[in-house]
Amino acid sequence: MSFQAVLTRDAAAIEARLMAALEGRAEVPVVAAMRYALRGGKRLRGFLVLEGARMHGLRDAQAISAAAAVEALHAYSLVHDDLPCMDDDDLRRGQPTVHVKWDEATAVLAGDALQTLAFELLAEPALGSGDVRIALVAGLAQASGAEGMVLGQALDIAAETAAAPLTLEDITALQAGKTGALIRWSAEAGAMIAGADPAPLRAYAEKLGLAFQIWDDVLDVEGDVAKTGKRLQKDAEAGKATFVSLLGLEAAKARAGNLIEAAAGHLAPYGDRAANLIACARFVISRDM
Repeated sequence: MSFQAVLTRDAAAIEARLMAALEGRAEVPVVAAMRYALRGGKRLRGFLVLEGARMHGLRDAQAISAAAAVEALHAYSLVHDDLPCMDDDDLRRGQPTVHVKWDEATAVLAGDALQTLAFELLAEPALGSGDVRIALVAGLAQASGAEGMVLGQALDIAAETAAAPLTLEDITALQAGKTGALIRWSAEAGAMIAGADPAPLRAYAEKLGLAFQIWDDVLDVEGDVAKTGKRLQKDAEAGKATFVSLLGLEAAKARAGNLIEAAAGHLAPYGDRAANLIACARFVISRDM
């Protein structure tokens, strides 16, 4: 099965798990907004969880709740990032953002509930022993909180009013939190569930996460709104430094390519089992959305 076929299959399985988690809940606007925010997307983070588990001999059923958890966490971050007090976006995945479709209060509450849903999913017994689940919870909390994603977002907001533009080193550190931390957790989770050493996957993910963000900056310059499903060139409009503004378009693409090759090199211990993760890495810098 090709990488794209696996990604599509995994996305459907993850969405089904997320929708099942919301079954039986009160039919109120906040739950409708949660369902809305969870639909669509590449599910790349969830794919990393499932593929990492498969590489260690686990069945999808043993990791699907962790894959759904990180996608719920990611969805919360997007809902909150789109708010007027953050990035103030009105388009996400080609559809109106949650605060536009409902209102700001509903968007805040839906994001809050998606965050707690992520940790509810990590309590599933199928993920393993209590120690394994505690490690997954602790890791996702660190990756998404003030040491990871939230810190990255805070640094990004602060950069808008900073006296001087961010340097390349600043942006790299910012994105290691904002984008890279969840990707790193996703890549490590399968090994953690299997009780295996996640170090090679961590090294892979650190390169992958940075390349992912560089390519997002490339798409912000030369992407197509119809394909990306979100407003473009907003960083340039805000006068924010990006990998493209600091390196130039072609040099940024070259750096992303070099990172992907380095990421693939970290997977050598897995041999042929790493084929889908290598294909995933190359997809990251060929995507148009």
